[in-house]
Amino acid sequence: MTVGLAAALAFALWTAPQEGREGGSETEQLEREHLAALLRIRRVYVDRLAGGETAAHIREMIVSSLHSAKLFVVTENPDRADAFLRGSAEDLVFTDTFASSEGLSVRGSMGSSSTRTSDTQGRRTYASVGAGEHESVRIAERRHEASAAVRLVTREGDVIWATTQESLGGKFRGASADVADKITRQLLADYERAKRLARDGASGSMGFGGDGRGGEAVKASGSSGQGGPTGGAGSRPDKEPH
Repeated sequence: MTVGLAAALAFALWTAPQEGREGGSETEQLEREHLAALLRIRRVYVDRLAGGETAAHIREMIVSSLHSAKLFVVTENPDRADAFLRGSAEDLVFTDTFASSEGLSVRGSMGSSSTRTSDTQGRRTYASVGAGEHESVRIAERRHEASAAVRLVTREGDVIWATTQESLGGKFRGASADVADKITRQLLADYERAKRLARDGASGSMGFGGDGRGGEAVKASGSSGQGGPTGGAGSRPDKEPH
């Protein structure tokens, strides 16, 4: 029983990291496949976004932003597209209210009295001081909050890229335009990462032994023996003494 339990525990400890590595490699492989598919895209059709009239406005912003980026050819003909940008978007309008109130008040009073009879005389005096100040401020500002969740889908129906962006707008840019710009910038960043991975993979396969030819070249140069220190088959024999 003890030997069987130890064997089972050893097998579990050996397979656990193996399974973790296999899961990680599968995830990385899937990401590489998606990035490789992204490099094959040439024409993109921005489909109608769910979300109503504001979504249609954001769609126009995305079309303009993608066209300015020059990353893909943005087409209005879905039959010519290699991939489709789909999703939902909305631009909510709300009122941001700020209110404050300040006040100052001072009160004071003073009084005296006197009486008078046939033999005496009295005096009566009253004094009162009062001051008050109150100020209130209320500011209401109409603002926009735009958000979009989009994905890039191939003709086969595979989702190869997706992102979600939100914005309250910038100092010189509206919320919808800022969301469209964020989507384009994220797509550009992932496209550049895909190109770097492709270059790294190509440079790795060009190294010695990468395709099996490098090792053979090293062997061939070593076996030629030309000019070698050991005087191989290609070396000239020493002169015989006279």
